[in-house]
Amino acid sequence: MGKEKNPRRVADNEAMAKLRMLRTSPQKLNLVAAMIRGKKVEKALVDLTFSKRRIAEDVKKCLQSAIANAENNHNLDVDELIVAEAYVGKNMTLKRGRPRARGRYGKIMKPFSELTITVRQVEEQA
Repeated sequence: MGKEKNPRRVADNEAMAKLRMLRTSPQKLNLVAAMIRGKKVEKALVDLTFSKRRIAEDVKKCLQSAIANAENNHNLDVDELIVAEAYVGKNMTLKRGRPRARGRYGKIMKPFSELTITVRQVEEQA
C-alpha cells in the first residue's frame, strides 16, 4: 500500500543539496557562490579550500553534500560533474540593538541566509 513516490525536483542527470540558516548576509554569501558557478566540481572544491572568506568552508560542505548525493542517490559519475546552479536566498534576521547617545537606540540586524547547489553530469567532448 503506502504512499506514492514524490517526483524528483531536478532532472535525471542532476543532484541537489541545500543549506539553511547560514549566519551571514546573502550578499556576502553570493560572492562565494558566484565564484564556483559553472565550474567543474574538482576546481570548485580547490577554490573554496583556499578562499580567505569565512563562509567558504560552509559552502564547501554543501558542495560536498551535493556531490555525495549525486554519487550515492542518483548513480552519477563524480568526474563529469559541474556546478550547474548555486543560488542564495534570504532567511530570518535577528533584530538586536544597542543604546546610543541622547536616549536613542541603534538597530543591529543579524541576517541569516540559505544556499542551494545543483550539480549536473555532462559528457566530456573528445
